[in-house]
Parts: sequence; structure tokens; C-alpha cells
Amino acid sequence: MYYPHLQEYDKRFNVYYGGGGSGKSHFVVQKMIYKYLKYPNRKCLVVRKIGSTLRESIYALFKSVISDWELYEQVEFRETVLSITFPNGSQFIFKPLDDPEKIKSITNIDDIVIEEATELTQEDFSQLNLRLRSKNPYNQIHLMYNPVSKSNWVYDYWHCRELDPKTTMLLHTTYKDNRFLPDDYIQTLEKMKETDYTYYKIYALGEFATLDKLIFTNWKIDDFDYLQLIRENPNIKALFGIDFGYTNDASALVCVLADEENKKLYIFDEFQQRGMLNNQLADTIINMGYGKEVIIGDSSEPKSIEEIRSYGVPRIRGAKKGNDSILNGIQFLQQFEIIVHSKCVHIAEELQNYTWQKDKNGIYFNKPIDKYNHGIDALRYAVEEIRGESRKIKLLNRALLGL
Repeated sequence: MYYPHLQEYDKRFNVYYGGGGSGKSHFVVQKMIYKYLKYPNRKCLVVRKIGSTLRESIYALFKSVISDWELYEQVEFRETVLSITFPNGSQFIFKPLDDPEKIKSITNIDDIVIEEATELTQEDFSQLNLRLRSKNPYNQIHLMYNPVSKSNWVYDYWHCRELDPKTTMLLHTTYKDNRFLPDDYIQTLEKMKETDYTYYKIYALGEFATLDKLIFTNWKIDDFDYLQLIRENPNIKALFGIDFGYTNDASALVCVLADEENKKLYIFDEFQQRGMLNNQLADTIINMGYGKEVIIGDSSEPKSIEEIRSYGVPRIRGAKKGNDSILNGIQFLQQFEIIVHSKCVHIAEELQNYTWQKDKNGIYFNKPIDKYNHGIDALRYAVEEIRGESRKIKLLNRALLGL
């Protein structure tokens, strides 16, 4: 599937999308390294939306491929600024897009690689496209992503309009196209057919499947200034919640401003990543500037809470869970208008995909799917600060939940 595109340099837009484990990111990295060994003195900008994920994902993949090709000793790696330079002068520069100012000083860009393009906004992509104006030949933008929902900008932009084949290449691949996958990973993907076929179509087959009844419709994305909100409203409260994960589930931190009087929640910052140890989580919280804040975490992991506290986050504590805590938390959140800052791409994706389960007869019942919920769980913990025991709804019914 990929090999015919290895030396295809004539199309400006190269879109690789599909399911998990399809190898699309690995191929794009191989293609760009091959291209930059072939053509000297080029400069490639490699981006993801969130800076904290850049080093462990696409930058690490570049290093891995360079090592596999036995070129590691010939290449210069600058770990502090995240750049890779070849002996022929060609260079890869890695930058996040959480602050657009970080890329404005980069000039003479010949190529752009966008990892997880669904995390970007359409405006982010437009600005990147405008910056690709080098006089060198073969200027290209490579985008890689797994489909999330039809509300994401990539669906309308790349899949709902006629594309010019002279300028655009669109390639869909799945795990079935990757001969290098281990058998246990393939079996894990195929088990989704039995447990959640819709999720299998999205994650394994890479389709833009329409999800069922969404739990949250009371939200929107907006580029608000959270510091200005605090200055203008002395009664607004900053709240913080964390959900723990490791191998299969991401750890998630959510930061929210609560305007109780106007029934609004402003999600102004977040963090999500798999494979994080508790000392790394503590360092991340401190580096984000929230080490002194009250942070409410999943009380089912008291060891994690104690360890994070010992690593310099003294005010973290466990949530006070009760009966039907998930449903009560959902209904409480449904009473607010939720405004999500555009940089908080993880929880925006969750809100677009968090749905109710169906029984075997296709009837919805009051239990949410156990997916797309790490940030939402963290949000539920965070707002515990403003709920109070006396406000908890003791019995929920389908009408109140929107079922």
C-alpha cells in the first residue's frame, strides 16, 4: 500500500488516514528520511498540537528509524530544542502548535509533517499551509490521523469535497495492511468486533462511523482568555481533576474555571498521555504550573495519590465517590454550558464521542460506554469542589439524562 508513494514528491498534500496499527506514521517518517538523505539542505517542520507529546511520539519514531537504518552515529540530535540534522545539511525541526508563536520564527520551510492532524484546528492547518512557500522543489505537507468523529474538521476538509488529484493524495489503510504487527495486537483489535462494533469500525478499520446518542450536547469550542475571565469575575473558581491510567488508558489532567452564577464551565488546560509513572505525572503537573492547586483524583488509586503528593503536589486528594457517582456527575455537568478552549483537543474529542450504551434490542440504557472518558472522568472529579454533598442528586432517571 505504501511503497508506491515512497518517491512520490509531486503532490503538495499527502493525507494518510485509517485505523490503529496501520503503519502510516512509520511510513511517513521513512519516506521523509529517505527524501532528506536524497536531497541536501532541506528543512522540514514536524508538528503536533501539544508539545508534551511531541518528544515521546513522532520525534522518538524518527530516532528509531534512523537507528534501524544504522545512521545514528552520522546524525546530529539536539535534544534540548528537538532537531535532527543530516551530514548533507538537511534538517528536521520539531515544534508544538499549542503556541503559534513558536513557529513564526522558522523560515525557509521545504516540507511539513503533521502528526495526529485531528488534534489541530482548520485554522492551524491553514496557517501551516501558508508557511510552506520555499523556492526549493517538491514542497509537501504530510498529514496522518485516525478518524475520530464527523464533526472534526478533517472530515469536511478531506472527505466531503472533490479533491484535485494533481495536488492531493489520499490513502486509507488499516491494520490489515501492516504485515509487521504482532498477532496479539491483531487479536486485540479483532475482539472489538464482538464487544463494540462501532468502535471497531472507527479505531480498527479507520472509518468515520456515526456514533449513537451523545451524552453531552451542552458544549462548544472557543478561544477564550482564562486570565481575563478570572480578572472580570472574582467569584469564578479554578478546579483541577486527574484520572489515572498507564498501559491501555491515558492519565488525564483537566483544568476548569467554574462560573456557578452563570452556569458555565471553561476548560482552559489539559494533559493526557499513556505510560506515565507517578513521579512523571507530578513533574508534569508542577511544570504546567498547578503544583500548589487542589487537585482531585480517582480515589480508587490511593497509592498513586500518596506518591504524587510525596513528589511535590501536596494538595492532591481522592474524590468522594458515592452510589451512582458516574451518573450523578454526568447529570451535574449537563446543567452547565461547557466551553472548551481550542487547545484542549483531547477532551473535545471525548465530548464528541462519549455515548450511552445500547442493549441487545437496540434500546439505550443509563450506562455510558467505557471509552472516550479519561478527561471527562477527571472533569467529574474536578467539579466535586462545587457540587457539595447536599447538592448530589440521589436518583437519576432516563428523562433527566436525555435518554
